[in-house]
Amino acid sequence: MRLTVFGATGGIGQEIVKQAVAAGHQVTAVVRDPARLPVRLSEVEVFTSALDDAEELRAAVSGRDAVLSGLGARKRSDAGVAARLTRPVLRAMEAEGTRRLLVVSAAPLAPAPEVREALLDRVMLSAINAILKDVYADLRAMEEEMARSATDWTAVRPPKLTNGARTGAYRTEIGGNPRKGRSIARADVAHAMLALVDDARAFKQGVGVAY
Repeated sequence: MRLTVFGATGGIGQEIVKQAVAAGHQVTAVVRDPARLPVRLSEVEVFTSALDDAEELRAAVSGRDAVLSGLGARKRSDAGVAARLTRPVLRAMEAEGTRRLLVVSAAPLAPAPEVREALLDRVMLSAINAILKDVYADLRAMEEEMARSATDWTAVRPPKLTNGARTGAYRTEIGGNPRKGRSIARADVAHAMLALVDDARAFKQGVGVAY
């Protein structure tokens, strides 16, 4: 497949690039700084951009089978960046007729489960939501932008991220979160995103992913 990866130098983005290259996909990495890419530059097509110009980004998404994005806040003070940088990506994709988009969101944006979690889990979730409310508001705005777009989007919603190795032994839930799923490695989030590219059940859906 021909894939374009935004946020290709971030924790999840780097894993998407490495795993996609290893699987034999043709990868375009959209970056501000090519020196931070996790693979040899000869293995990917590098597209250098400030990510704020939809017209410029059309060349990066034209003719691609899917676009995968790891764009988002790396710290609380970055809140706002996910929605702001995803908007021009969406406009570029719509202009080029590129349909498939997968992005990284967060588990707390999923609907509340029908079966209530244990009290300790609810208390922890409430505390995390309070601390990261601006980050989650940004991700919610990003998801709302996608929902209004013409793309076949998927918001992959992990809980706490770790730097563990890829295992492939994670759970996914379309439209919700895996019960008692508290963490997942960035490498497995990337693996899940690549696995979901061709899964029509995940179109226009949030997908929880966790151990």
